[in-house]
Amino acid sequence: MTEHMKLSRRGFISTMLGTGGALVMGLSRPVVAATLGAKPWDSFGEGAAFTPWLQIDPTGKVTVYVTHPDIGNGVVTQACSYIREELACRWEDIRAEYAAPERDHALGGVYSEVGGPLGYFSGRSTFEDRRTAYMTAAAGARERLKAAAAEAWGVDASEITAEEGVLSHASGQSAPYAEFVAAAAAVTLAEEPAPKPREEWTFLTKASPAKIQIPEIVTGRAVYGLDVRPPGMVYAALRQSPVMGGQLVSYDFEAIRDMPGVRAVVEVKPTEPGEPDRIKPAFPLGASVTGSAIAVIADHYWQARTALDALPVVWDDGPGAKWLNIEMMEEAAMAAVRAPGETVELSVGDVAAEFEAGGTVVEAEYLTPYCDHVQLEPLNCTALITENSAEVWAPAQHTQQAFFVTVQETGLAPEQVKLHQTYVGGGFGRRVFGDDTRMAVAVAKGYPGVPVQVIWSREESVRQGRYRPLMGAHMKARLDDDGLPSALQMRVSGGPGFFSNGLANTAFPLVVPNAQIESTVVRDFHIKAGPLRGPGYNSFVFFHESFIDELAEAAGADPLDYRIRIYEKWEDEGWVKILNVLKEKSGWGTPLPTGQARGVAIGNWGMGGRPQHGTTLGAVVHAEVSTEGRVKVHRIDVAFDSGRVMNRDAVQVQLEGGAIFGLNLAMNEKLNVQNGRIVEGNYDEYPLIRMADTPEIHIHFEGLTDHDRYDEIGEPPVGPVGPALASAIAQITGKRPRSQPYREHDLSWGGGEA
Repeated sequence: MTEHMKLSRRGFISTMLGTGGALVMGLSRPVVAATLGAKPWDSFGEGAAFTPWLQIDPTGKVTVYVTHPDIGNGVVTQACSYIREELACRWEDIRAEYAAPERDHALGGVYSEVGGPLGYFSGRSTFEDRRTAYMTAAAGARERLKAAAAEAWGVDASEITAEEGVLSHASGQSAPYAEFVAAAAAVTLAEEPAPKPREEWTFLTKASPAKIQIPEIVTGRAVYGLDVRPPGMVYAALRQSPVMGGQLVSYDFEAIRDMPGVRAVVEVKPTEPGEPDRIKPAFPLGASVTGSAIAVIADHYWQARTALDALPVVWDDGPGAKWLNIEMMEEAAMAAVRAPGETVELSVGDVAAEFEAGGTVVEAEYLTPYCDHVQLEPLNCTALITENSAEVWAPAQHTQQAFFVTVQETGLAPEQVKLHQTYVGGGFGRRVFGDDTRMAVAVAKGYPGVPVQVIWSREESVRQGRYRPLMGAHMKARLDDDGLPSALQMRVSGGPGFFSNGLANTAFPLVVPNAQIESTVVRDFHIKAGPLRGPGYNSFVFFHESFIDELAEAAGADPLDYRIRIYEKWEDEGWVKILNVLKEKSGWGTPLPTGQARGVAIGNWGMGGRPQHGTTLGAVVHAEVSTEGRVKVHRIDVAFDSGRVMNRDAVQVQLEGGAIFGLNLAMNEKLNVQNGRIVEGNYDEYPLIRMADTPEIHIHFEGLTDHDRYDEIGEPPVGPVGPALASAIAQITGKRPRSQPYREHDLSWGGGEA
């Protein structure tokens, strides 16, 4: 009999790297930083702590304490880049460690005071307050090192230079930082130095270092949530009410008690947490409440999962079961936008009078569905709970939120809670609220004294999400004699928790002289909503830009030129600059074969109604539709304006990934509902774009205005790609998809059959 070797993914990687017949990849990269540790919560050893943000050990190695988890977006690398710029150390001497939230609490909020509620959030690495904190800390350490050397050498500190981890004086004296670390830590400066002005930067904006965690990831050493293995750990398989809001009625533990490895069954009851006085969570703790659930605990996960599947359970589905299918929910959302809205989001001028004046009026309705994050690593968290302590290992997207959720769920004092931030196998907004952490803590409370790793199966992760909300929109506009909108009425609906940010405070409604925007909450929708990469924005750009395309058609205008005419009225030149860059770079207007077309769309993430804020991004999508209705995207051109950029390579890959994310969202993604339950559970039912179907993506930096800001990059591409593709489809087929995903539409044309 052949003996098969049991080999984990990490074992495979390690074996391939360590054998004579190794998988050798010839890569040439710049020198990399010392990395984020395999266990990013581990201490890197003793050293001089110049500030809570920065430590230098006796060998000159620099540890940067980072508050924001890296979810693949490079936030840790960016933090280290700030330190490198001011400290002038060697890049390879820098390493990072996550700043523990319990340390933040013990030190009076020293980390979270920078950035406020988002101080521990996983994104937005270029926000000015974070940049200033890191660079001020590094500048102070540099000047203390120079002062210590000046004292030893009998010279003035201003005569000493610091470069690549070496202190030097014109007299010929020089020494590595390590020689003066201890003395420098005791130096008191007359005043803390300010960070260098941008004109003096030598590393930031000049270098594009690779993500510092790459060595840990590609060698398989990186510890994700599912890799945590504290001594004595057991596993829990979780099942929540199949209908959100339902309740557990009964279960029969005796039916599985004697199955291999089974230890216990823990029932989790719904929680309604308040806000503890001693903590200030970034997001309302109510967003993290647990629903009715049951968990089977066993020695191994498969034992727990098998026993859970065999466990007889009775549920009361609750009121959500009335939604027999998703079509009922879609009809309810659209009915809500055919009546006046509950809340007026924007009211400018006299919309009613404009419509009464007659002329060309255009109306259209749009819909975006529930979508899940489907991150590669299923939800999980490990917790060890005792009477007077809690220790948690969480792949969180907001470390402090997970910490506060643990404090609230256990009822312990913050001083009794320790939270370890692990690597994160995909976030996209799903791991922000901390409901996955709360569920693990709740289960572990029912099995105290032993570390319990609670794993949501793929199906559980998908069916118990915090989704992009189902949203409907009704749009109506009157065109003036020049074919431009003189009045705009927009009504939007969604279930509880849908996002209205970006609905009224973006450029399109703000340049129309008469505009009324209203919103309505469909309160009996039971499906839970949450942030998904560009929340709100990823629907509103589809609504706004699809409608602008229809206005251009009604006006007999070129879609791109029409947008230039609209957005030249906005006080931010970036919009028109981007459109002109796209016109030049995408080949706009050049002939294409029959069955092919280019569509365009533009939007802004984060502007909040203000010019020169947020990131404006436009996309041109070159697509082909066969006569049978099969869609193929050949190319996407992206131009953007975030003001400036820090790390060009990091920006490029974020924009490429975001464009693919937005393309899949528009083309493929939708969750269905049957008797109140989410139908889809795994990738076989929830299609994602394949590498073979991924188009060429061209990122154009020429849209940058050099305005003094470094704004967000991950979210902006998600919005415009979808409506740009819809525009191309409409030009080819004469059929405009007004709802997503487009794969559900019959897009056949010219006599073809779908």
